[in-house]
Amino acid sequence: MRCSPASPISPATPGPFLGRAVRYLAGEAGVRQFLDIGTGLPTADNTHEIAQRVAPDARVVYVDNDPLVLTHARALLTSTAEGATDYVDSDLHDPATVLREAARTLDLSQPVALTLMQVSGHIADYGEARAIVGALMDALPSGSFLAFNDSVDTNEANAEATRRYNESGAVPYYLRGPAELAGFFDGLELLAPGVVPLNDWRPDPSTPHGGTGEVIAVGGVARKP
Repeated sequence: MRCSPASPISPATPGPFLGRAVRYLAGEAGVRQFLDIGTGLPTADNTHEIAQRVAPDARVVYVDNDPLVLTHARALLTSTAEGATDYVDSDLHDPATVLREAARTLDLSQPVALTLMQVSGHIADYGEARAIVGALMDALPSGSFLAFNDSVDTNEANAEATRRYNESGAVPYYLRGPAELAGFFDGLELLAPGVVPLNDWRPDPSTPHGGTGEVIAVGGVARKP
């Protein structure tokens, strides 16, 4: 299974949502360790770049099992001298391996921010997807965070594009309802404003914001008590 995002219509603002979430986590929340599952191809403002601008000593582990992603990651995702980055070739279906390999770089006795951006739809069964995220969070200590987003099934254009995409023979992607996506945060302390359209999660006052508009994806950030 490829862990990188594959939803055929991508939300307009997953990058800005990731940026705002990571800046909050590395800044106000004081997190210094990040586990980014479903890395995707490196772009501008990857997780470690955002985190290390705020906290140069931040340590980031990327997880994917697409060979192309891993090749580019190793070539392009370099750390500050004070911090660290590592790359794990593993599968979201195998949280035990993800955690074992991540522990080479991260101290799992200290808080970790788990980021899952547009990846839960790779798992067909909702209960299994919830169990995998639960297993990952269960292995992290109190004070850890989950930053999560995914596409909703309530957008007709996205649902139709996803249906066609899945029929093309590509690795299937499964959309879910907003309430189901909110369920990934059960048992955690959800930060304001909750699970909302991505543009509505703590928008930057200096950046033009056009309101919710057409909702393609929702996301949020929560703390493990």
